[in-house]
This record gives sequence, structure tokens and C-alpha cells, in this order.
Amino acid sequence: MSNKNNLPTAQQKINQITIWGMIVNIALTIIKTIGGVIIHSVSLVADGIHSLSDLLTDVIVLVSTRAAKRPPDSNHQFGHGKFETVGSQLIGIALLLVGGGIGWTALSSLYQHKQNFPGPLIVVFAVLSIVAKEILFQYTQKVARKYHSSSLYANAWHHRSDALSSVAVLVGGVSSLFGFGYGDHIAGLIVGIMIIWVAGKIIFEGYKELSEHAIDENLIKVVKEILEDNDEVVQWHKLRTRKIGSELFIDVHILVLPELSVQKSHELTIELEQSIQKNIDQPINALIHVEPFFETE
Repeated sequence: MSNKNNLPTAQQKINQITIWGMIVNIALTIIKTIGGVIIHSVSLVADGIHSLSDLLTDVIVLVSTRAAKRPPDSNHQFGHGKFETVGSQLIGIALLLVGGGIGWTALSSLYQHKQNFPGPLIVVFAVLSIVAKEILFQYTQKVARKYHSSSLYANAWHHRSDALSSVAVLVGGVSSLFGFGYGDHIAGLIVGIMIIWVAGKIIFEGYKELSEHAIDENLIKVVKEILEDNDEVVQWHKLRTRKIGSELFIDVHILVLPELSVQKSHELTIELEQSIQKNIDQPINALIHVEPFFETE
């Protein structure tokens, strides 16, 4: 059931764009793989395998985001957000293996001086893939940014890497039409390298989150400005931040005048939390500790 305004929830939007991605990836896997076999194109078959890996990562996104949205329980008191990070890592590893396999196959063919002339149909297949995957990338990235989903963002870049690999297939195919027999294999090698690069980026970003890396420096600057602009906060220290799934966790100690009542101190923390939430468009879990401030001579 949707929310009270009958608007789709974050999970519903993530599921919708991912299922559309699965449909497109199934179609492209079949078209590119069978087409590559028929016209004897190494790079197009490799591109079809890339689309198959996209399909597998779509499944990872559906499973990991669903697990991440489960509420906190006695064993996961900070929620299940890191399931989504683990999902993005699995996507990165899958990409790394696919890219390595494609690159190795292309290198072997070049080493053996194999030439290939797949013909003009490869241009049609490549253009179809580029258009479909670029559209998927744009829409998936938009949803990922709106709902701060790391695994969906990783999947968006998987779509983009597939589009870019199809560009390499297109260039290789066109070059073969002009008599360059190594173009198809070189395109396959470029596809592999591009996939490995994207995989490394995804794995690195996931590692940062799993290792309790602080949140983005620009967001930390926003929190600091809010603390410093409040007249009742005399000083602050021990600001700590981290990211779990789509949620930011902020922990800070503020110093206030000793005569400030418990009630006023509590109201101050609520005011600060609301101000942080208002200025950062992302789910936030803020814990503000209040301490008395005593001037030292």
C-alpha cells in the first residue's frame, strides 16, 4: 500500500526502475549474444555477457535494498542499511570478474593475430544498445540520487559502463568495415578495461562506507555552520559522522551555559536536529550530547 498521498515509496520506485532494467537487460543479452554469434563478433558477444552481468546485478539491487529497508531489531540496532553497501560491493566484484574475462579473451585473440570482420549489422546492434542503456542510466541515476541508494547508484553506473562498452563495439565495428581486422578485438579489450575501471570505483566507494568513513566534507561543513550559528551553543566538539546505507549518522557534543535548564537543553537539541535535517536532503540520525560550559581562567 502506498503512503497517505498515494505516492510511491522509495522502495517501490527503486523496484520499478530496477525491474525495467531487468527487462531491457534480458532483451539486450539475447539480441547481442545471439547476434554476436551469428555475425562472428567477439566484442558483441562480450557486450552481451556484460548485459547478462547487468541482469544479475539488478537482482542484487532488489534483494539488498529490500533487506536494507528492514527496521532496526535487537541484533541490528542501527538498522540494516549496510546490506545495501554489501550489495554494491557484490556488483563491483561481478563487474571486475566480467571485465577481466572480456579483456583476457580480447588480448588472447590479438596475441594470436586473429582478424575479424563482423559486417554492418554490428553497427545496428551497438547503436540499439547505446541508446537503451544510456536512457536506463539517466533514469536509474536520478532515482538513486533522490533516494540515496548506493547499490542502485552502482547499478546505474553498470548501465553506463554497458553503454560505453557498446560505443567501443561500435567504433571497432566501423573500423572493421574499412578493412581493419583487429578493430573488433581492440574494442573488446577496451570494453574490459572500462568495466574494470567502473568496478574499482564502486568497490572503493563501498569500502569507504564499510570502514566507517566520514560523510562528505561539504555535508560536515553544513553541520558545523549550524552549530556555530546557534547563539545558545557556546562551543562544540567530538563531531563524528558515518554513513549506513542511505542514512547519515551524526554524533556531536555541545557545550551550553550551566544555568540552561534540562528542558531548554532538550529543546535546543531538537532545534539543532531539525535544522540539520532541513539543510541536508538525506535521512539523518543525529545524536547531540549536552554538556555544561565553564570558563577557565
